Parts: sequence; structure tokens; C-alpha cells
Amino acid sequence: TLFRSLLDSMQAGTLEPEVAFLNASLIPDVFPVLAAAHKALLSKSRDSLTTRTPHSELVYNYSGSKHITESLKRCGISDSSTYILAARFNASPEEMKAIGEMVKGKEINLEELADRANQAQIQKHYKIS
Repeated sequence: TLFRSLLDSMQAGTLEPEVAFLNASLIPDVFPVLAAAHKALLSKSRDSLTTRTPHSELVYNYSGSKHITESLKRCGISDSSTYILAARFNASPEEMKAIGEMVKGKEINLEELADRANQAQIQKHYKIS
């Protein structure tokens, strides 16, 4: 499927343009994504990335897990994904257009994240009771 090939390319570091795809149903607000992005950029600036690229590092940091593959599976996209968030560091208008063409879907406003978040799934994933 479309998302399987995108996930495989993201894990291999061969996406062009490079982009992070996250399972948006696990994202209640943009702030935790910004925190994960900040941590990814810090790791990049210190030459201490745990993953291959800053974009896969963003997904890894968002997951809260120490296992890279598990992080990318859990918080990244999958064959069953219906709601995703695409994130790109320092994206040009051309890159944003290319990302839009990669993902065949409807773009929505970030303010809709809270309404679309799957609270039960978030609580289970992060072990919140």
C-alpha cells in the first residue's frame, strides 16, 4: 500500500524529500511534536542521532520508546493508517508540494488534532491511567 512504501522509505532514509510521517491519532496537540522535533535537532547538532535521519529521529523521540523499530511502527504510519501528520524541517514551498503529492489525502488544520486524537490509544501507548 501507499503507506507501507512510505514507511519503508522513511526507515531506509530514502524519502525524497525527507519527511517524518506520524500516526496523527496519537497526537493530541502540536506541542509534543515540537518538543520531539527540538530534541531531534539537538541530537543532529551534536552528531548524536540515534536513528539515520532527523526526520526518523522525530518519530523516535515522539514515541518515548528506546526501541527504534518499535517506535517507528507504533508512532509512525502503517498499512492501516487513515490519519497522518507529515513533518519536515525547514521545508520549502516546492518540498511541501512534493509531500502533498506523496500523500494522497485531504490536508486539515493542526487545530483539529485535539478533536481527532484517540485518547484511549494515547493512554494505552503512554501508560497513562
